[in-house]
Amino acid sequence: MSEQQIFAKCAWRLVPFMALLYLVNFIDRVNVGFAALTMNADLGFSFSVFGFGAGIFFISYVLFGVPANWVLQRVGARRWVFLILAVWGVVSTSHAFIQGTRSFYALRFLLGAAEAGFWPAIIIYLTQWFPQAYLARQVAGFQLAIPFSFVIGGPLASLILGMDGLLDLRGWQWLFLLEGFPPIVLAFAVLKFLPDSPADARWLDAEEKRVIAARFAAERSVEERPFWWTFLDPRLYALGLAFGGNLIASYGIGLWLPQIVQAMGYANSATGFIVALPYLAGMAAMILWARSSDKSGERIRHIALPWLFCAFGLAAAAFAKADLLVLIALSLTTVGINAASPSLNSFVKSMLNGPAAASGMPLYNAIGSLGGFVGPYLIGALKEESGSYSSSMVVLSFFLVLSAAIVIGVGRVVATQATTLKMSA
Repeated sequence: MSEQQIFAKCAWRLVPFMALLYLVNFIDRVNVGFAALTMNADLGFSFSVFGFGAGIFFISYVLFGVPANWVLQRVGARRWVFLILAVWGVVSTSHAFIQGTRSFYALRFLLGAAEAGFWPAIIIYLTQWFPQAYLARQVAGFQLAIPFSFVIGGPLASLILGMDGLLDLRGWQWLFLLEGFPPIVLAFAVLKFLPDSPADARWLDAEEKRVIAARFAAERSVEERPFWWTFLDPRLYALGLAFGGNLIASYGIGLWLPQIVQAMGYANSATGFIVALPYLAGMAAMILWARSSDKSGERIRHIALPWLFCAFGLAAAAFAKADLLVLIALSLTTVGINAASPSLNSFVKSMLNGPAAASGMPLYNAIGSLGGFVGPYLIGALKEESGSYSSSMVVLSFFLVLSAAIVIGVGRVVATQATTLKMSA
């Protein structure tokens, strides 16, 4: 069996299952945007209260990200992901019992703490199975769950909201109950289907394991660093800030899009289906752009260009007068956000190796995840102040242009350092 066939075998065994895990993860993370269609009125939440509550998830997500992956190094991916899934499932279902502002804030904070270790753990896990030449497309396969969560989550949310009144529960309560249960079940599937490393995979023979190990040994271009080393790397902080600009736009639009569509006059039953359409385009863009990045081996342009495209979409949405034009412009935004993501994560990982990856990936993710708080809160505050979403679209566009500039700058620094290293070798 060729090397390509071996890594394809690993991909078919692992990536669909991990994408399923990330799908339920992201649905539980963003379903609050659909719940808000009726929950906000029931509980008397203002625009700023909802924006702050939706975003506070990321405060605890940031605080617990690095410690969670320190634990990962000691207990292994399989057992740690099992625990993460079980705990976040319980917290997510508990959202059905929100009584007011305090319980809303508290449960969103707890959900962020529960989910903090999941994404970095899965990214690190993928890098233990796939070298750089294969990595972006596998990250794309895994991260297809992000747009797909809106593609199926939107229509599903519309249907569940229609259960309003069943057993004296509101539709938004059923939404949290039904969508919070799957991770509890999948937690036990992790113990059965997820090996800790290629060496532990029973479905790989000795020769296949040797080929994988040899490929990783030959590809190492970064000196292994200890766990704490990345805290001293300014490039990682810069990329974290760039990632933050991306998440300001991603979660700002993602968590508010249902209410933006509802404000255009669409019924709750139609809103979820309309929200799904931009993310279908985002899925296609993610796959094609990641393949292009892997094939060419180029990362920087594959990150910066989609972000600039996204910024254009946000600016167009801010000034468009017709609702149809706004929806088209926001569709361009989701295309840009989703297309850049796999190349960005692959570029970050290319600078890390050994134990440093276990701190570097969650550190980068933690810095960037602050954008997940800023985006939803910013839109809520500006909407409450101005009465429209236009000003927030312009602000989000600015952050994406800034992120693109940061990535281009870091890319030049990395290229210069690589040239210097070759000349001194």
